[in-house]
Formats: sequence, structure tokens, C-alpha cells
Amino acid sequence: MIIYCMSDIHGCLAEFEDALSLVLDDIEQGKAKLILLGDYIHGGPDNRGVLDRIMKLRERFGSDRIIALLGNHDEWVVNGSSTISNNSVYALIEEWEDESDDDEYINWLSSLPLYYVEGNTIFVHAGIDEEAGDMWEWETSEDVFTSKYPAETGKIEGLDMKVVAGHVGTAEISGDKFFHDIYFDGESHYYIDGTVLDS
Repeated sequence: MIIYCMSDIHGCLAEFEDALSLVLDDIEQGKAKLILLGDYIHGGPDNRGVLDRIMKLRERFGSDRIIALLGNHDEWVVNGSSTISNNSVYALIEEWEDESDDDEYINWLSSLPLYYVEGNTIFVHAGIDEEAGDMWEWETSEDVFTSKYPAETGKIEGLDMKVVAGHVGTAEISGDKFFHDIYFDGESHYYIDGTVLDS
């Protein structure tokens, strides 16, 4: 089965739809699954539209073919330190009343897993505790799964698995401000947050 992966949509529904148009045929034909690595909100103009689209995709294809993971921006909403509309702490009081109908989104976000394993690959928003080796599932904190920084590169000692993550832009990881593609470190890590400005 083909595995497609996307991360850090950040409220950009039109760009998300563009990316979906490249993979939906394979998903509809049962040839592929889509793994979404989190950060569905904050940054673009349509946070709720992105969440609605993902929720409808999961209803249509099932949670085994559309896997949605929790990112740090999503986690902020779940723990109450931000709202769906805005990640600015200063805007919380002004928007609190407008957010009263967001319980469905918050409940959905709070149900999302922190990671997904397929074969020898760990899919996660930010990363794992690499010092834990093969005990990573038990020793990685929620904060590391969703907010690990900086991104690690190189071989993960004591763990024969690959990690696919978003969270940190590939331009930063590669050290090349013009690099906006998938970054593979040649060892254990694939980073897919290409910090794209256009799709």
C-alpha cells in the first residue's frame, strides 16, 4: 500500500485541497492511505475548514486510511492555551465567546494519537526520545512527540526504525534557506515540513 504523508497545514485549506487532489484517486481506489502529522490550524485563513475537511475524509475513508496525528498547535487548543482561530495569547479573551461552538473540534483533536507506526517507520509531528532506543514508545513525553526542537539527524542508536516528522521547516534542518522539499538525513530521519509559500 502507498503511504502519503502531509504535515503542518496550518489553516491553509486551498493548499491542502491542492495537495489532496494529487493523492485522492489512490485513496479512493484503496491503493493508499494518508497520514497527517498535525498542526492543522494557526497561520492560514481557514482553520475550521481544514478541520472539517479532515474529519469528513476520515468519515468517508475510515481512520485506518486517513490517519490524523496531534501537533503542537492542535495540542495548545486541547489544553486551553490557545483557540482554534488564533494562537495569540493576547487574543484569547476577545475570541473566547466566539469559540463557544468549537467543542466538537476540541473533542476531536483531543482524541488524536501522538504517533503512528507502519512497519519500521514512526510517523510523528515533531519527534521521539531517541536516547530511549527501542523503549521510545514508553519513554517519549507528549511534549517531545508534539514539540521536539531542534530536529535531530543521523542514526538513531538502539532503534532500527525511521522517523517521519514535520514541525521544523526543512530549510532550517538542511541549513539552506531555499530548500523547501522533503529532507532525508541519509540515516534515520525524513522531515516533510517544507515551509512552502505556494502550492
